[in-house]
Amino acid sequence: MNTNTQSLTMTERIDQLCSLAPIIPVLTINRIEDAVPMAEALLTGGLSVIEVTLRTPVALHAIEAIARAVPEVNVGAGTIITPNDYQRSIDCGSTFIVSPGATRELLDYGLNSTVPLLPGIQTVSEMMEGIQRGYQRFKFFPAEIAGGTKALQALQGPFGDIRFCPTGGIRVNTAADYLALANVMCVGGTWLTPAELVDTQQWAAISDLAREALSRAHNKSL
Repeated sequence: MNTNTQSLTMTERIDQLCSLAPIIPVLTINRIEDAVPMAEALLTGGLSVIEVTLRTPVALHAIEAIARAVPEVNVGAGTIITPNDYQRSIDCGSTFIVSPGATRELLDYGLNSTVPLLPGIQTVSEMMEGIQRGYQRFKFFPAEIAGGTKALQALQGPFGDIRFCPTGGIRVNTAADYLALANVMCVGGTWLTPAELVDTQQWAAISDLAREALSRAHNKSL
């Protein structure tokens, strides 16, 4: 991003990232050699913000490789559970951090970091804990299991200033239902990089999936 993020609040930095695309691909990278071509394929398809989950031994190396080789992509780290995970991800080049849940320790660490945190929540109580610490943007996870669009609609009344990135179980045929909600800023999804395409290195097909997802999201006609 060209804007000087040091002058922005944490909420503004998250909003800026989410404004770049309505869909954030959530990637689990098993082979380091797939990292850069996968990021390039998604960028070609119009998606410039991606989340690499720390679920594999090569995840941190993948983040570092993407940050170095594809600077046009804003690469974030997902499945962050501890402050140590948080800092190691920053050291590898992550521009944002995503967690599946929200502990007090992690929330407090995020407040003192120059790299913004999108904390995961599932309940109102978890969200209120984050709000008390100054957070206004959350990952709603796992979205489908936690009530989906109906749950997010119910939260809009009492929490009108809060915005969400729902993730978990969302697919190409349901993404627009989430994006149509006023309190949803973007969605996270794993369907853009199916294993059969990654394993056979069909990067052009992944670019096509990204274009299709963007087109449907913009048209709100899934």
